[in-house]
Amino acid sequence: MPNHSIKVTGLQKSYKDHQVLKGVDFEVEKGSIFALLGSNGAGKTTVVRILSTLLQPDNGTATVNGFDVVSKPDHVRQAISLTGQFAAVDEILTGRENLIMIAKLRYLKNPHQVADDLLKRFGLTDAATRRVSTYSGGMRRRLDIALSIVGKPQIIFLDEPTTGLDPEARIEVWKIVKELAEGGTTVLLTTQYLEEAEQLADRIAILHEGKIIASGTLSDLKKLFPSAKVEYIEKQPTLEEVFLAIVGKKEAK
Repeated sequence: MPNHSIKVTGLQKSYKDHQVLKGVDFEVEKGSIFALLGSNGAGKTTVVRILSTLLQPDNGTATVNGFDVVSKPDHVRQAISLTGQFAAVDEILTGRENLIMIAKLRYLKNPHQVADDLLKRFGLTDAATRRVSTYSGGMRRRLDIALSIVGKPQIIFLDEPTTGLDPEARIEVWKIVKELAEGGTTVLLTTQYLEEAEQLADRIAILHEGKIIASGTLSDLKKLFPSAKVEYIEKQPTLEEVFLAIVGKKEAK
């Protein structure tokens, strides 16, 4: 059995005359956190939409949990969950009602118990009976991720999960993501925050102008940055410096 949850080969996608993806390749190992890092407009969300069967590629192949996203979309959907850039929660319902609704839609036994367990896990028990319209941004995002793991999907896509959150709420989300991976869930997250990729990812792929221009572990990427020595002390580059150096080289060509 292959050890990867996601395999992408030669993925291409255009919108009218604009080619968004120009041949994207990467693999994501089971139970790992994989960060797709890139600026706005790099094509990150398009990759996630293809992998989650919401969009068909023009060329190339992608398999998720061993199933082709084009020919076996139903099998793919059974294994995944998607959390988009904006919290997909029902503001009229309470936090608990949101979770019960999703548990029922997934035909889970004892949806009330499922909801209570997740409220406790995500630190939302005190707010369980409040309408979501009264929640802060961080609380909404925590509820959104809680909704996405109802039914324990094997693979979770998080598209810019901390956009618009304050630093404290962002750290809370990071903790949740790490716990998911420790529990065996494969996490693919897109982000434009370099620190987020640095904190979370087992492997990082830099997507720039529709292509993966570098990928590997954080230490792999740091090797691409020219070493700098100041008074015999080697300076360790930050991911931000590595990212800017790699993207800058591509743009200079």
